[in-house]
Amino acid sequence: MRLHIWLENDQGTLIGLGRAMLLIKIRESGSLRKAAEELGISYRAAWGKVRQAQEYLGEELVRKNGKGYVLTEAGENLARGFMEWYDKVERFALDQAQDHFPWPVLPFTVKRSSPPQSNSAR
Repeated sequence: MRLHIWLENDQGTLIGLGRAMLLIKIRESGSLRKAAEELGISYRAAWGKVRQAQEYLGEELVRKNGKGYVLTEAGENLARGFMEWYDKVERFALDQAQDHFPWPVLPFTVKRSSPPQSNSAR
């Protein structure tokens, strides 16, 4: 089973699994280009997704830092919060699927990076 869930407003998509993973890859590599390559998307598409989410949220999610990028506190909180929420919804959906279908419903396994760790308040 693979869930496709995202948050959107009347302007469009704010965050989904792909954007959360993009933010995490940017944090890990310090590079938008490397993050895009690891996820198999173009630099232009990756930057467009980040820019669009920033415009919709009215907050900066990534910041240029020398030759690369770092996540802002808002970016860290958004990526971490989405991944925690996604994992909880996925576990609940898997449990519910067992009650509704006569065959085993297994999680779709994707090699994901761990969500950002932070003690700051959301």
